[in-house]
Amino acid sequence: MRPRRPNVIIVGAGIGGLTLALELHDAGIPCRVYEAVPALTPIGVGINVLPHATAVLDRLGLTAPLAEAGVTTRESVFYNRFGQLIYREPAGRYAGYDSPQFSIHRGDLQRILLDAVRDRLGPDAVRLGHRCTGVTQDDDGARASFRGVPGDEALSVEPADVLVGCDGIHSVIRRQLHPTEGEPVYSGVNMWRGVTAWPPFLSGASMVRAGWLTSGKMVIYPIRDAIDEAGNQLVNWVAELETPHHERRDWNRTGNLDDFVGAFADWHFDWLDVPALLRASDSVLEYPMVDQDPLDHWTLGRVTLLGDAAHPMVPRGSNGAGQAILDAHALREELSGTDDVGAALRAYESRRLPATARVVRTNRSNPPDAILREVFTRTRDRPFTRIEDVISVAELAAISNRYKEVAGYAQRRDDDTRSSPRR
Repeated sequence: MRPRRPNVIIVGAGIGGLTLALELHDAGIPCRVYEAVPALTPIGVGINVLPHATAVLDRLGLTAPLAEAGVTTRESVFYNRFGQLIYREPAGRYAGYDSPQFSIHRGDLQRILLDAVRDRLGPDAVRLGHRCTGVTQDDDGARASFRGVPGDEALSVEPADVLVGCDGIHSVIRRQLHPTEGEPVYSGVNMWRGVTAWPPFLSGASMVRAGWLTSGKMVIYPIRDAIDEAGNQLVNWVAELETPHHERRDWNRTGNLDDFVGAFADWHFDWLDVPALLRASDSVLEYPMVDQDPLDHWTLGRVTLLGDAAHPMVPRGSNGAGQAILDAHALREELSGTDDVGAALRAYESRRLPATARVVRTNRSNPPDAILREVFTRTRDRPFTRIEDVISVAELAAISNRYKEVAGYAQRRDDDTRSSPRR
């Protein structure tokens, strides 16, 4: 006999919540999404969606709109702060994966997911202006309490069989499940982000990591192609710098260019003028590199967590959105196979909590940009003559591949020569 399909409330219309809605709908599981803001606008800057996550989105039929809106990443490249190439490796399908890697504006990704949810589940599937204030539950179901936007504070209580908190880094539901949890853990690194209209550089689809955190590190990659008649791209940049102080985490906090641009004043490379790129940005956002210690559980009865609400991580390794997408797929699979929703949520947690805890810890210590740390340390932050005299190709590849294994997208390749430094 086919299991009875539970009714699911999803709190939060971010990347994780919207992907979960599409996954549940695809499995025939009824759901609805509640979002605090009265309108979803394209906030944020660029993100990368790695092959393990795009495989999920491809099964949901979203590859074409993602490819149209973003940039299909060709390669990851690593440089020191003197513009010397350390390591180059192909990305996504160019590296032999079945799925591409996309670099895309977060607002474009959210819009694609939102359009798909409304098209497939109906225009009322996402209910905006519903700020969750808490959840209750008993043997018969779970209930979420909501208030409206300021000026319309009417309270509503919505019932469901299952409630999933996808409400981000300031999750109300996480706080209710773990009321004594400590403050976020600051890594000692602050980051500033922005986007700039700029001519294509390197391959035109390269993800660049350069420098190191002590003296200044940059992550730079295009997220939209041909944005004007001159053929410019929209280029995302992230500046990271060791900083003793930080503000409370807020993805939309305005930053000050003068607080960090001096660290990159002499980054004039033959392939990119970095200070000019930074100064040409219309706006700057600031965010502390913080995470939270992994929890011992996400699930209580009929309530569980997903994405940043479950495992906020330091934004290194281009993997935050990807792990939320993997969460959504795993939860869909567990809810599809049983009448026992409590058992399904516990099985989901047992699959995803240990895996994401490893990513959280690895992002703290050995993400892909640990390649830059090794070269910075071994050269004592000086130019080199030959990278092979500093670190071997095998060591560079091993650092990169270890992260892929932890993150869940390692792939055995027959041709190891695809990853090599410039000769």
